Amino acid sequence: MSPELTKQLYDKFPDLFKEKDLPPEQSNMCWGFECSDGWYNIIFTLCSLIQIHQKSQTPDYKPVVVQQVKEKFGTLRFYYTGGDDIIFGMVAYAEAISGMTCEVCGDKGTTDWKKSWVRTVCSKHIEN
Repeated sequence: MSPELTKQLYDKFPDLFKEKDLPPEQSNMCWGFECSDGWYNIIFTLCSLIQIHQKSQTPDYKPVVVQQVKEKFGTLRFYYTGGDDIIFGMVAYAEAISGMTCEVCGDKGTTDWKKSWVRTVCSKHIEN
């Protein structure tokens, strides 16, 4: 993901991404967002929903801390600690939506299994 979009996510959701400056032995967020810009809106929306949900929780609730965000087999992977079943559902939904969204531009996409690297792209980006 571009440095500009990465910064927007870090600035808007500092509590979720508080491990971004840790070394790789402690958190994979040191690598940033290992996907392209087309999934920015999915990630932004997911983080917004997580943040809203967490505001209404009891003091014993363990807040979400993101460990890694990446593409794998053509879909988003969002690894985290904390949260509850509602967060689990939110993440599962975001990961599923990514499988229908072009990772490059955010348009409607399909998963391309024909290449050596599986990606979800639209018709404009299938050759790139």
